[in-house]
Formats: sequence, C-alpha cells, structure tokens
Amino acid sequence: MTGTEAGKLMLVYCTCPDERVGAALATYLVEQGLAGCVNVLPGITSIYKWHGEMKTGSEALLLIKCTAEKYAAVEAAIKDRHPYELAEIIAVSIDAGLPAYLDWIREETDV
Repeated sequence: MTGTEAGKLMLVYCTCPDERVGAALATYLVEQGLAGCVNVLPGITSIYKWHGEMKTGSEALLLIKCTAEKYAAVEAAIKDRHPYELAEIIAVSIDAGLPAYLDWIREETDV
C-alpha cells in the first residue's frame, strides 16, 4: 500500500446465491473489522453466460464498504467463504461522500 492509498475507501460488489449466504458473509466481514458496513440486497436478477450457456438467476448483491488497506483481506475472505466456483468481486474507489460517514467506515475498520 502506498502512502497515496492510505485512508482511501472502496466499495466492493459481490453477488451471492441468496440472502442467507450474503448475510453470513456480510456478518463475517463486519465482525472481523474488514468492512465498516455491508448492505445485502436480495432478489436481484442476474443474466450472464457461464461456460458458453445463457443463464438467468436470482441472487443477493453485497455492497461492501472497506478501506483500500483492507481490500486484499476482504477479497481473500470472500474467496475462502463463497460457494461459487468464481465469485464476483469488483472494487471501485469511493472518491466522495459525506465526510462523517466516510470517517465512520475508517473507524470501524480500525484505520
């Protein structure tokens, strides 16, 4: 982690097969101090190709708020606990937001 990344925040997207799996993963990430907050959005519809076949399925989407410093640990935790052969893990930088909320995420992840 470079000095320019210190204190930066990330929003990580991760789909799960259902709300139960998503809630368990979200709880783990927050309990371990890897994420300040995880939203579990049940009932999304995903349309994709897998092994050349069109698929449609109902999933739950996790919106994981963490620091850039904790991202590698968040990714590892998802990969270790996720039931999919290939977990969707997409991270984007949070460039702006309510300063007090962003500070709260940093505090909750011990940064």
